[in-house]
Order: sequence, then C-alpha cells, then structure tokens
Amino acid sequence: MKLQPQSSADAVAQRLAQTATRCLIDEARLSPKPGLVDSRGNGAHSDLSLSLMERSAHSLTPTFFALAQQCWRRPADVALRQLIGRLGREGEQSMMAATNGVNTHRGAIWALGLMVSSCAMLSGNATASAISEQAARLAQLPDQAAPTVFSKGLRASHRYRVPGAREEAAQGFPHVMKRGLPALLHSRAQGASEQHAMLDALMSIMTTLSDTCVLSRAGMVGLEAMQQGANAVLKAGGCASRAGRQQLADLDQTMLRLNASPGGAADLLAATLFIDRVALPAS
Repeated sequence: MKLQPQSSADAVAQRLAQTATRCLIDEARLSPKPGLVDSRGNGAHSDLSLSLMERSAHSLTPTFFALAQQCWRRPADVALRQLIGRLGREGEQSMMAATNGVNTHRGAIWALGLMVSSCAMLSGNATASAISEQAARLAQLPDQAAPTVFSKGLRASHRYRVPGAREEAAQGFPHVMKRGLPALLHSRAQGASEQHAMLDALMSIMTTLSDTCVLSRAGMVGLEAMQQGANAVLKAGGCASRAGRQQLADLDQTMLRLNASPGGAADLLAATLFIDRVALPAS
C-alpha cells in the first residue's frame, strides 16, 4: 500500500483534532448531567464553568493535531509512547495557561490523546475495536519521563484500591467499548434523541466505573450513590422516558448534596463520542 501524501495525512490529523475538540465541547454542553458542568450551570464545581470548559477544549486542538501528525502510521513502541507522553504534558501546560491553572481536561487529554494517537497510527481508518486495542498497547508501554507526582485521581485509586484511568486505558477502555458505545447506539436505535442517547451512554458508564473524581470528593458513599443512581435511571427506561428523567433529576440532587462530580465518566463519554464519530463500522 502506498503512503498517502503528507498533505493527506495532515488533513486526516486536522479532522481527528477537530473531532476530539468537538467531542469535549459536546460533552460539556450536554444537559442535564449529574454534578457536572453543563449548559445549566457549574454543577458541584466552584472553579469551573461552561465557558472555561469550552476554552480549555479549544486550547487542546493543537495538541490533538500534533499527536495525530507524529503518530501517523507509526508502530507502537517505547519511543512513540514517550513522544505521546511529552506531547500530552505540553498540552496540559497549554490547557492550564488557557484556564489560569484550573484542571479542566487532564483526564480527557489522557483518554482522547490515546484515541487520537491510535487512530492516526491506523491511518485514520479503523474500527472501534482496532482503535481501542491500539490504545491499550500504547497505554501498556512505559513512559520514563512521566512525572512521579500522584494526582488526586491516582491517590484515590490507591487509597480505595480500585482501577483508575491508567488501568482503563491499558484494558482498551472497556467502559467506552462495553458500556458507553453500546448504550449510545442502542438508545439511538430505540428512537431516542441524540441528547438522550448521550445521557444514556453517560449513565451506562457511571453504573460500573470506579470514578476517582467522585472518590476524591465524596469517597465510597459518593461512588455507590453515583453507580446506584445511574442504574436506576436506566432501569426506569433511560433518559428518553419520564421516569428515567425523574431518576436523573434525583441523581443530580444527590451528587450536588455530596459535592460529587463524575469527571472520569465525563472524560469517557467524550472518548465514546470520538470513537462513534471516527471509527469504521464493524464488518
């Protein structure tokens, strides 16, 4: 197979970067999300807003573009993994500069950065399973330059002995592939609006995710409330049903009362949207 001209590779890289940014914005605007920033307000956050989330998302477009360019048709090896890590950390610095030091999308840089990189490695032309498997191979490789400072999420993962963002990626993003994406597609097939389908995808992710953002803010009480509340939404018929929307409103109030925000689930919803928009249909 002949290599595409560089201009074609750049065009694909631009498309992947713009899609990743759009997914972050669509996730942020999606409403009503329990405890999260959305079009209604700031959720459980005092330092975040929708405009800040959107500014953060736009600041990451050059990072996603650089990842796609540098990963174009390259094999997964330690050198590439370290390059991806460096570009991701530079992207985090750009994000922090755009938000005046507020962590808006650190987890999303990790998840979407791996997805963008993996898709570019596969010429921007692969199925969802191929992209997720490639992302897992990347996540399993070492990055010796990665900082040793523990983030809040990593501390929560260790404290409560639950898997976190690193394990999710190394396993091929099971909450995207087995929860978010199937729920999104199922709700669409049932005639749900795009808003309700995306909310159902978020609920499905939340039913089993050990969301370290919630654990950091509200401990196991908050995590169990999130998982049980999301399950109640889906059991009531999902967000397209009146009963499901009432359960969603109850979950929102619970998350606000506990000062809990499922930011990890939100990052994985953005990754779900990305896979949905760029992946080829499975044969």
